[in-house]
Amino acid sequence: MVPFDDGWGSLDFEPPRLETVVTSEPARSLISTNDSPDVPFEQSINPYKGCEHGCVYCFARQTHPYLGLSAGLDFESKIFSKPNAPELLRRELAGKRYRCRVLVLGANTDPYQPVEKRLGLTRRILEVLRDHRHPVSVVTKSNLVLRDLDLLAAMAADRLASVLVSVTTLDRELARRMEPRAPTPGRRLETIRTLDDAGVPTGVLASPMIPGLNDAELDRILEAAAVAGASVAGTILLRLPHEVKDLFVAWLETHYPNRAKRVQRLLREAHDGKIYQAEWGRRMQGTGEYADLLRRRFDLACRRLGLDPCREADLDVTRFRVPGRPGKQRRLFS
Repeated sequence: MVPFDDGWGSLDFEPPRLETVVTSEPARSLISTNDSPDVPFEQSINPYKGCEHGCVYCFARQTHPYLGLSAGLDFESKIFSKPNAPELLRRELAGKRYRCRVLVLGANTDPYQPVEKRLGLTRRILEVLRDHRHPVSVVTKSNLVLRDLDLLAAMAADRLASVLVSVTTLDRELARRMEPRAPTPGRRLETIRTLDDAGVPTGVLASPMIPGLNDAELDRILEAAAVAGASVAGTILLRLPHEVKDLFVAWLETHYPNRAKRVQRLLREAHDGKIYQAEWGRRMQGTGEYADLLRRRFDLACRRLGLDPCREADLDVTRFRVPGRPGKQRRLFS
């Protein structure tokens, strides 16, 4: 077991204790691709389905019903790992049609959720990428990423690695209710500082912004991250696709009943009268006066703090070494 301190002491609110069941499910393919103009990367890897962090707003919750499970507690407690991920990755990188582009590790679920302490899948994936000099950008809200600082720092020295740390709020109580089993905001800021000190390009994702709940913190989050060493920043408006909408509204009415109507009203104002818009170009940022104001605040804060907006990570794709293909090497002697 990896020694790990997520920073939580006692609070009035403690999340329910859940027994996590991890099922090994060998993957048939690993690298996912997308062509969405809203997303600043072309390909990604997710070692796990489901996420123990339990973030109530997580858009990835909608994937568990496809497995015959709930988007609620099942998503948080019934985790599927991909035990063959490192071997499969090596095989896909060796594919004749594979073209090296930055891989995002953790675009859907967190690659450093608690189960990673025991299984180490993310570290093994990083080792494959290191061995073949493949660029990777990690997205996480866990200080467990520091366990792999040796790999990330060495890769970063060759412009092959960067990390984005999600900081949704600086309010410990809100974080505990909204992201019940994720590390504290303070631990995440410390993670940014440690990564930056080690020479790993690091950014902050102040996401999602929830109107009437954490949106007032946007400038403070960006400032705290910049002080800690972040060089890039991103933000998106809350996304509530499919089952996630009902889960979030129920959570909001339970924990923040005095804000529930206002939050929903502002979300509808930002989504043409709907809680959520699925259209490209609108689903991440929204439209209308509120969404425009949030974008302006973000842009002004980034300029003031010297933060670059998140784009595809500026990493070196020219160093990639194709893995050897078994059976394809010429014999030196006959």
